[in-house]
Amino acid sequence: MTASLIDVSHVVESGMITYRGLPAPLICDFLSREASRKIYAPGTEFHIGKIEMVANTGTYVDAPFHRYADGIDVAELPLDRLANVPAIVVHADAASGQAVTANALRNLDVRGKAVLVRTGWDAHWRTDHYFEGHPYLTRDAAEYLAATGAALVGIDSYNIDDTTDMARPVHSTLLAAGIPIVEHLRGLNHLPESGVRFFAVPVKVKGMGTFPVRAFALVE
Repeated sequence: MTASLIDVSHVVESGMITYRGLPAPLICDFLSREASRKIYAPGTEFHIGKIEMVANTGTYVDAPFHRYADGIDVAELPLDRLANVPAIVVHADAASGQAVTANALRNLDVRGKAVLVRTGWDAHWRTDHYFEGHPYLTRDAAEYLAATGAALVGIDSYNIDDTTDMARPVHSTLLAAGIPIVEHLRGLNHLPESGVRFFAVPVKVKGMGTFPVRAFALVE
């Protein structure tokens, strides 16, 4: 059988809002094709783009430095936590409630795996509804994932934490355990529950706790 690649990340577009209160990215020309024609030989042209954005844009990964000053940053995240990681998909229907508790995870073997929580909330992407009443993991779910050795945790929602809880217990627990978090995933409904390898590799930027990724799954 031939393996297939399934993209589970959002497109980054100029002017889009990922997280309410944070600025949208600005994508523009640094060197336009028209301007480049004055530099290169006749018939030769290039485009060099420019982007201004906060790190929490689109689908992104959080490293421990996002939460902890002494935590490793994006550049230091080990590739075996981000690339070709065996994954399981946890189905948590948002219609049944916002909170995804440890009970949704207890019968799963999560050790060494990317745990991808599918809530279906990505259906509201680029709408005002996306920012309100989103599904999230609870503190006990995060504690269970940390204790049982998950390699990475991702979710297709606005935030992995309840944004009304300013202590951010899920970020605090997972990142303290060195477990990267991927937020704003999409299309997890296209993945089987097992037989998946997950990839979410950011640019190797020093001093950043968060950075966008091209997240995708290899389905065998």
